[in-house]
Amino acid sequence: MFKDYVSDYRQFRRTLASPGFVSMAVYHYGRWALHRRNPLARWIANLVYGLMKLLILNITKVWIPPQTVIGKDFHLINSEGSLSIHPDAIIGDRVGVMHNVVIGTNMREGAPVIGNDVFIGVNSTVLGRINIGDRVRIGSNTAVTTNVPPDSIVIGSPAKIYPSLAAMAARQKKSEG
Repeated sequence: MFKDYVSDYRQFRRTLASPGFVSMAVYHYGRWALHRRNPLARWIANLVYGLMKLLILNITKVWIPPQTVIGKDFHLINSEGSLSIHPDAIIGDRVGVMHNVVIGTNMREGAPVIGNDVFIGVNSTVLGRINIGDRVRIGSNTAVTTNVPPDSIVIGSPAKIYPSLAAMAARQKKSEG
């Protein structure tokens, strides 16, 4: 758990007062509390987590449940607005999320699985049991409700999926060579 705090401290530019750092610290503590083997220790740790969550959630508006699986270097780029993540969501490494984002369900079972090196823009929603591939860029104000292949750009509501220019250039260079 301490290693996660140090990593987040570096990620959020060494600012302990950053809403992103505080939210991630509460998330890591919640994950730690959730995995205590001793029932009494788990109960006490979860009680402390509940109090911290209540205070922090009202200040930061960032809700990351401890059941959510998040990879390394998760970054809340601008955590001045709200963020809501479903407990069953799985988020890969080096994912960047702007403010006012929802990652969750659309009233059905299942939650999104988000790959590595993904960026999710302002006011976007990623809903349902869908897979977001690696290196995907989701633009602002985008509502994603379908699977997105790797190396794509997703824009609009409803979402339109485009191949990224870098991926297209690499494919073209490969076919020429």
